[in-house]
Amino acid sequence: MEVTLIAVVGVASIVAVAAFSQRLGLAAPLSLVVVGIALSFVPGVPVVQLDPDWVLAGVLPPLLYSSAVNMPAQDFRRDIKAIGGLAVLLVAVSTLGAGWLLHLLMPDIGWPAAFALGAVISPTDAVAATSVGRKLGLPSRLLTLLEGEGLVNDASALVLLRSAVAAMAGAVSLWGVAGQFLFSVALAVVVGVVVGLVNVRVRALLDDTVLNTAISFVVPFVAYVPAEEFDASGVLAVVVCGLVTGHLSPRLLRAQDRIGEAMNWRTLAFLLESSIFLLMGLGLKTLLDEAHAHDNGLGAGRVILYGLALTGLVIVVRMVFVVPLVALVRRDARKAAASKPLIERMQERIDTFELSERFTPRKKAHIERRVQRTSADIDFRLTETLGWQGGVVLAWSGMRGAITVAAAQTLPEDTEYRAQLIVIAFVVAVTTLLLQGLSLPAVIRTVRIPGDDPQRLREEYGRLIGEMSDAALTSLDAAEEDGSAPPELLDRVRQDSLIRPRDADMDEDRKKAAEALRGIDDAHLVYLRLRLQVVSAERDALLAARTRGSYSSRALQGAQHVLDLEEARLEQFGDRFED
Repeated sequence: MEVTLIAVVGVASIVAVAAFSQRLGLAAPLSLVVVGIALSFVPGVPVVQLDPDWVLAGVLPPLLYSSAVNMPAQDFRRDIKAIGGLAVLLVAVSTLGAGWLLHLLMPDIGWPAAFALGAVISPTDAVAATSVGRKLGLPSRLLTLLEGEGLVNDASALVLLRSAVAAMAGAVSLWGVAGQFLFSVALAVVVGVVVGLVNVRVRALLDDTVLNTAISFVVPFVAYVPAEEFDASGVLAVVVCGLVTGHLSPRLLRAQDRIGEAMNWRTLAFLLESSIFLLMGLGLKTLLDEAHAHDNGLGAGRVILYGLALTGLVIVVRMVFVVPLVALVRRDARKAAASKPLIERMQERIDTFELSERFTPRKKAHIERRVQRTSADIDFRLTETLGWQGGVVLAWSGMRGAITVAAAQTLPEDTEYRAQLIVIAFVVAVTTLLLQGLSLPAVIRTVRIPGDDPQRLREEYGRLIGEMSDAALTSLDAAEEDGSAPPELLDRVRQDSLIRPRDADMDEDRKKAAEALRGIDDAHLVYLRLRLQVVSAERDALLAARTRGSYSSRALQGAQHVLDLEEARLEQFGDRFED
């Protein structure tokens, strides 16, 4: 009964704090941490302790999967170099720097334990940064960098933590750590791809949204468990699985299944994220009591100072690291500008008669796709640049989160100064979260970073809708030629199949659909079949455009959202009349 009461009060508190944070314009994770810290010192508040392994193996996989499914694979691929630098190289540099400073401050703990804590405090948590950034209109590319870093850096940090813990028990060579890291990454990618492919293929066989969503809830653990069993990175396998699933779902899964799944996952991720941040704050009093019980000659004040020193170090390291990273991104933009004329000449050659004769139609189509994708990547680097304003925001978005505290608690029980190390990790996490999280809106407003160009997005969206509409009309023209439907019915389908923007009057759509569905007869069934045929043609055009990479993810997602709503409505009508 007590557990049930705690759960009810916890969910109610999370919703109340989140709603209050929205009214104040604050990121909910920041408010939840503050509330949790305040409640931890209130007498009578029950102490809720979670097994850190349960957090890392039970909460982290679904959170990463939920984010990865919504991450456009196209954006992740285009910025893989920068994301890899932030999520791998920066994590390694932060681990070494933090380990060196901690060993300098506390020489008794030894190098392995120092580097273990360095690995614990090295990964960032992008939840607070992206929630603030979306409200303030950060450009899409910067949000992709933050989200991509948050997806991958946990895997890097946990691999380094595992190596450091192993070094506490015996000798571990540098080459051994590098070899283990490469093996862990390679195997995790293989596991993630296989599970992602099987996941989408199996769920495509189901016609029930509830069953489909139920399977999706276990997919993160299906990827995580085997990877961990073979000493690979389970969290990286989950991320890869989510990317594969998100990329293939529009092609293979029904629209109403994806809509229902998205809403359920959004709710689950909100509760899990909020619970972790709230429990992070609630654990402060317990951590301080444990550190006091195992004093080991270190007072609470000194431990907090050590934590603040490490906080300053990881902030400075990130700032210094971002400078060459932004320079690298801008160099890629210059190289893209220089290579653009060459790609344009290749595009012209593809259209010549000479190239058509030299290659088979299949080979020619493959070359066309490669050139079109390369050209689109060049346009992306030229239009969505990362200037110094983006670098400032990126450098100041290095907040740590609850995973840092949970990872610290996985240190072996016989680790020297273990309780103090956990408190230090907590200080780093809370200080970066509150200091950088609360000041990030002011930083964004001060640098006046330009967001996505709304005029360009509108024009891009309009071109994409026009391309999809042309495919739809072509499909109807084919139906008219083969005489499979009366001309007047085809005219009605042409009128009702116009795609509207996301802010269109959906009530008017419903009225039209209801009028069209009056009278269950053969004409009505033909109407539904034609409408679904049109949607299928529009989806094929959308997926072809996504493959070419000629449109931004925002335009693709906007058109896909409208298309999903239309297809789901038609599928529901079809299910009704089949029953």
